[in-house]
Amino acid sequence: MKKQCSALLLCSLSLGTALAADVYESDPDHTFAFFEFNHIGYSFQRDRFDKVSATVSLDLAQRVGSVEVSVDVKSVSTGSRFFNQILQSEAFFDANQFPLIRFKSERLSFDLLDNVTAAEGDLTIKGITKPLTLKVTHFKCMMHPLLQKPACGLNATGKIRRSDFALAKYVPLISDEITLYVSMEALKH
Repeated sequence: MKKQCSALLLCSLSLGTALAADVYESDPDHTFAFFEFNHIGYSFQRDRFDKVSATVSLDLAQRVGSVEVSVDVKSVSTGSRFFNQILQSEAFFDANQFPLIRFKSERLSFDLLDNVTAAEGDLTIKGITKPLTLKVTHFKCMMHPLLQKPACGLNATGKIRRSDFALAKYVPLISDEITLYVSMEALKH
């Protein structure tokens, strides 16, 4: 009987925490994923994905949260239709077979002021999943001044190796290490 009561109490506490979390949906006009790489030593190129959607569950009082991000590979934007097609091809992202890049984090880190400082999770590209920690460089939640809804925004960055995700074509001419940048604004659901 004690075990059943303990289990019931634990479940109700978990449910209470889950229900206390606020859910935010990303604003598609203000949410993008960028990636930067060294191009043959000449320059650092920065390209982006235009279609990124995210759901954030956030309970600032309990200092817990989670993030799920989905990136449409066909929305890659290099500024060149030719290079967009190359990156979507089987030689790189293989957009027809793997149309989405996903990041899922069940663990957010917070500082003393309740700011989110990192999102630890798993990144999946081309069906390959690897751990990734995104360092949050800016975080703010407040009432949106135009929409009059609670909103949160953040900027985050992390590093991956292309070779970890079967994207190693032209390494080392084009750097294996890629720097990721995320800019996101999300409205309370």
